[in-house]
Amino acid sequence: MDMLQGLQSRVSMPLLVAPAPNSEQLENIWQAALRAPDHGNLKPYRFILVEGEQQTALGELFLQRMLARKPDADETTIAKTRRMPTRAPMLILLVASPQEHPKIPLAEQLQTAACAGQNILHAAFAQGLGAVWRTGWVAKDPEIQRQLGLQESEQLLGYIYIGTPKTALRDVPVIASNDFVSHW
Repeated sequence: MDMLQGLQSRVSMPLLVAPAPNSEQLENIWQAALRAPDHGNLKPYRFILVEGEQQTALGELFLQRMLARKPDADETTIAKTRRMPTRAPMLILLVASPQEHPKIPLAEQLQTAACAGQNILHAAFAQGLGAVWRTGWVAKDPEIQRQLGLQESEQLLGYIYIGTPKTALRDVPVIASNDFVSHW
């Protein structure tokens, strides 16, 4: 698959199974992420890899925080919350780590971190892997962020679930670009 074809056909793959990316595939993913557009070459991001037993521990943390928010949660919600991090064989947590800079504003650094996340998705897809970027309350919870080791200046942009697609790729619709393009 050439690059343009990959960019035009990538889809999120929420149904993921083992195997997770191997070390060579992961290095390709890291190298792609590190090529995100980056004014000042600040690399205002970092990644936390979560796999195996750590996924189970993260599920317990999610459950603890969910019960603090909804102490009367039903058993279905409890089980679903506990399983959230185990829906793929590996998670990559995308952390924005902005730095004080006189010329490069915070918003631009957050955009750079998001571009690194997009590059992770594309690098996974290019290698025949599946990935999906998830956010929600578990990405915004300050206690989860603290227990993951984030600094006060950092922000968890999301969880990238990654593994082998369980199902065949679906066809992507062609979107009429005219609906999104105007001339000035």
